[in-house]
Amino acid sequence: MAAEGSVRRLSAREIAALTNGQLAGAPDVSVTGVAPLDRAGPDDLSFLASKRYLPYFQRSSAAIVLCKPDLVEPGSAGPGCRVLVRDPHVALLSIIPVLYPEPAWEAGVHRTAIVGAGAVWQEPVAIGPYAVLGRGVRLGKNARIGAGCVLGDGVALGDDVQLFPHVVCYSGTVVGSRVILHAGVRLGSDGFGYVPGRNGELPRKIPQVGRCLIGDDVEIGANTTIDRGSVDDTVIGPGTKIDNLVQIGHNCRIGARCLIAGQAGIAGSTHVEDDVFLAGQAGLADHITIGRGARVTVQGGVIGDIEPGATVTGYPARNHREFLRAQAALYRLAEIVDDVEALVRRGSHEPQR
Repeated sequence: MAAEGSVRRLSAREIAALTNGQLAGAPDVSVTGVAPLDRAGPDDLSFLASKRYLPYFQRSSAAIVLCKPDLVEPGSAGPGCRVLVRDPHVALLSIIPVLYPEPAWEAGVHRTAIVGAGAVWQEPVAIGPYAVLGRGVRLGKNARIGAGCVLGDGVALGDDVQLFPHVVCYSGTVVGSRVILHAGVRLGSDGFGYVPGRNGELPRKIPQVGRCLIGDDVEIGANTTIDRGSVDDTVIGPGTKIDNLVQIGHNCRIGARCLIAGQAGIAGSTHVEDDVFLAGQAGLADHITIGRGARVTVQGGVIGDIEPGATVTGYPARNHREFLRAQAALYRLAEIVDDVEALVRRGSHEPQR
């Protein structure tokens, strides 16, 4: 569907040029938006990246479709205007910013914002309504601070950082350049550290004095929390992307270009190396290492080190293929029990010698 108020149209010829694709169909057909195959209308661009969606393609009303060449043949059913590309999802990265440009933002400090002594920034910046900047805060060029954000004393943000509403960065937080923090992100809060009490005494809190360091080009989803270090630092490596509702404990070190999906939980002092993928609801125990390029599937529970490049599944997490074999054997247990019971009944009916 077209963006509200959008008047930008893209022709099939322009789409082919932007994506380095091969045009099959009328070059002057144009679109104003992007939509899935089953909901696309005559003004929409859609995409076909998997054989499983061929039935939707054949019935689609989309004006233009980005297609993998091996999925469609000339003259086959479906929209007639097609742009053949190696990877439709990658091709969309060239199209979406053109059809849906980011709204322009206005520099300035809102009259309701509170700015502490010694806070400095490089123009232009935008500081929204009721934002609070503590003493000595430093903002890079093009920083955008949303409504109700709170930056503690001494917090530093790099260039081109965007904070959506109600982000909180505690003192000791340092954020790199080109970082996006979505609504409700909490950075640098105290980690969970206590000395158990004896003889009915209350647990004693361990002071948390480390920093929370966020690398360049990181994006952190809504309501995700990342603790500060206890005596060491908590570090998120450059290019890592973190989904909504993720918890990362104190002293964790997350490498570069990791992908961490929603509701994953990483306990304190765990080291996640570069290019790791953690699926939704994956849980990592404390003081372990996840090797470079490893993958933990949905709801995987990791209680020990994972080798680089491994894919693990289940709880406790184990090699993915091994887990699938174990599950297949488990599902056969009922059949095996039936066979055993049948043998027992047969034996009980045989005459005694």
